[in-house]
Amino acid sequence: MCQTRPVATNNFRSLADPPTQGDAPTSESAPQASEPQGLGPAGWLRWGWRSLTTMRTALVLLLLLALAAVPGSLVPQEGRQPAQAADFRKRYPDLAPLLDKLGFFDVYASPWFAAVYLLLFISLAGCIVPRTSQYVRTLRSRPPTAPSRLDRLPQHAVWTASADRGEALLTAGDLLRRRRFRVAVDFEGNGSVAGEKGYLREAGNLVFHTALFGLLIALAVGSLFGTTGQKLVLEGESFTNTVTQYDDFTPGTLASADSLQPFGFRLKGFSARYQRSGPQRGTASSFVAKLSYTEGDGGQERTARVEVNKPLEVGGSKVFLVGHGYAPVVTVRDGKGQVAWQGPAAFLPQDGNLRSVGVVKAPDARDRNGKRDGLGFSGFFLPTVQLTKNGWFSSFPATDDPVLVLTAYRGDLGMDSGQPQNVYQLDSSRMTQFRETDGSPFAKALRPGDRMKLPGGAGSLTFDGIKQWASFQIARNPSNSTALWSSVAMGLGLCASLFVRRRRVWVRVEPMLGGRVRIVVAGLDPGGTERTAEEVTELADELRERFPALHNATPDVNTPEPVHQEQK
Repeated sequence: MCQTRPVATNNFRSLADPPTQGDAPTSESAPQASEPQGLGPAGWLRWGWRSLTTMRTALVLLLLLALAAVPGSLVPQEGRQPAQAADFRKRYPDLAPLLDKLGFFDVYASPWFAAVYLLLFISLAGCIVPRTSQYVRTLRSRPPTAPSRLDRLPQHAVWTASADRGEALLTAGDLLRRRRFRVAVDFEGNGSVAGEKGYLREAGNLVFHTALFGLLIALAVGSLFGTTGQKLVLEGESFTNTVTQYDDFTPGTLASADSLQPFGFRLKGFSARYQRSGPQRGTASSFVAKLSYTEGDGGQERTARVEVNKPLEVGGSKVFLVGHGYAPVVTVRDGKGQVAWQGPAAFLPQDGNLRSVGVVKAPDARDRNGKRDGLGFSGFFLPTVQLTKNGWFSSFPATDDPVLVLTAYRGDLGMDSGQPQNVYQLDSSRMTQFRETDGSPFAKALRPGDRMKLPGGAGSLTFDGIKQWASFQIARNPSNSTALWSSVAMGLGLCASLFVRRRRVWVRVEPMLGGRVRIVVAGLDPGGTERTAEEVTELADELRERFPALHNATPDVNTPEPVHQEQK
């Protein structure tokens, strides 16, 4: 994470540099004690900014952001799961008001989540900008000069050769450049070559933080301008990307209906396969929705297959397959024998074997005298019926032995009251349930082709067949590509910061009597990896080939040995 310490400095002191007399504090130079003074407003602001842009603060904010997202996965979110959220409120009536006040039903739009998000955003920005400028300055500066005693470094090689001092320095510089070191040759003084490598480590660190910053921006843009909606589509029916067509629509804070791109699709068919045997019996092996879609006004019709985790991308939106179920096809006739309602009615699954509940509404039905008398039916659909002493169940999700079990009501369905009504629930508060002659509730179990006659000649319902439906999530996020590339950049930056090592290598050529020179090759790696020792050895071997050691000397190449002997 972000750190406030400098990236690099050229005037650092190596372990090989002996301490100087000026390093020890004296009584004359020691700071005098003074009375504590107040920081003042400007001082407090500087302290707050420095604290906010430290690595520790950034880590704490990341941890808080992760913890703040936990309630969003435990409590149903009203924006994306309105039905589940309403059911959660009913099941926990005492806990729901407290969670509502804390914003747990809409975590990602709550003030406390936004506060943590904004603080992390500011912390990253305050960390990246100064470090980037400092990194650029470091790249433009010269590599650090060689320490005074290179032979004290853990990795070094020393020998004496007969060579021209300037030629040896230029040769060492060329060899380091071939190894992709940043090189600075100093002909003054004792003469040395400084090489530095591994700047990609700091670059990777900056790329990681910049990409994380970009990811936060992408998430914010998606939350502000993205849209998400749910739509249940029956086989043979169509959907158009307008707000009125959605069953549930959640726009971003700054999104509007005008931002929806024109497109539409029709569900031509749906197929599902299930495991027939073994421990995974009843588990779905494939869900496939066959669509025909058009993009834009008057666009050419195309076909597509939508599967789980294989969405259709059209009009800047992605169409995900999120669920499916059955829709019994029924015909409702009223007391006059007229068709009051006909078609498929979607039933909603309640378990893995697709035991489904649903309703059928015929508000325009009339009785024998022609007076309006609405009819309503509620019950459940069983794809593969199994009757036990505990009731009706479905033993398999495929329609091996389908049964539709319904009870019937008559009266006012409340559809003309002007109040919004759930199409999958029956409001029976103003209706009367049909009864058997013994006073028990009227109910019938129907197989395809069966007909249920209502008592008193009030009408009938025929179970004509079965269709399927598919539930789609249509999501539009204008920052998806930004989030993707930011994630890729984060991974690359993290790899660079973890696996690239910062290394420094120096070569000093010291003049001696008789036209001889003393060549010292040394390296320093803060991480202590073996690669620096290998590079020092390889560089020393190449230089020794150009400028061989005198015949009466033995090469001295040392890695972590504490005692070294110089060749003469």
